[in-house]
Amino acid sequence: MPEITAAAVKALRDRTGLPMMDCKRALEEAQGNPEVAIEILRKSGQKVMEKRAGRETAFGRIGMYCEPRAKTALVELLCESAPVAKAEDFVALATELAKQLALGPGADSAEALLSQPSSQPGKTLRDVFEDTVNRIREAFRIGRILRIDGACGAYLHHDGSKAGVVQVEGSQLDVARDIAMHVVAMRPTALRREDLDPALVAKEREILTEATRKEGKPENIIPKIVEGRLKDFYSQHCLVDQPFVKDPKTTVGKVAQAAGLTLLRYWYWEVGKES
Repeated sequence: MPEITAAAVKALRDRTGLPMMDCKRALEEAQGNPEVAIEILRKSGQKVMEKRAGRETAFGRIGMYCEPRAKTALVELLCESAPVAKAEDFVALATELAKQLALGPGADSAEALLSQPSSQPGKTLRDVFEDTVNRIREAFRIGRILRIDGACGAYLHHDGSKAGVVQVEGSQLDVARDIAMHVVAMRPTALRREDLDPALVAKEREILTEATRKEGKPENIIPKIVEGRLKDFYSQHCLVDQPFVKDPKTTVGKVAQAAGLTLLRYWYWEVGKES
């Protein structure tokens, strides 16, 4: 058997990010051939991951890539523990997945995305995904993926746990980004009043009607009073009616109008919580 030098072990460690003893054992099994050793390490990692496949992936982060005037992508990357969600390799993987989703041909599933090229020559995203899993030794899973073509404002919370995207018509995309930040802060239920679930509005109207009736208001004016009181309900649930977080004296709708923006659609994501 060829001598396995410390330098060879370190070189393999630098390439794979795996523990020195794992690298040494793989080189010994591979008769000193680093390429064969890498394949041995990958197969070993796959066996470990197969054993962990059923574990809960309740943590993670959202990868985001945004070219405001062209396209925006979000990828939800999930893992087993909070510390891993903050790990440099995990963050880099989430970001790369989102960038490829935005700039590549698009994908309608995680499998389709993983089959696409990565930024590392000769490697697919699946290779990078498996390499990262092999280094960290936790179960990973890609959750939701989303690509939006067109002008957008996008905001990612500092820890990657929440993201907001607002698709717009207009040119003041810095304002669109502020509105996306508002979405993350205030989590509206719908864009406009007409987008709300009619059953939700009907239930609120019923509650307000009963409360107003108990106040002893004349029956003929109760509907008008209720419609006035529904404005508070709308200001809680509808994005355009919500007080703007950066200036509560005005609404999001008025901020958008002043900036010449038409709000087309918005998305709010929180890790592990389907909206």
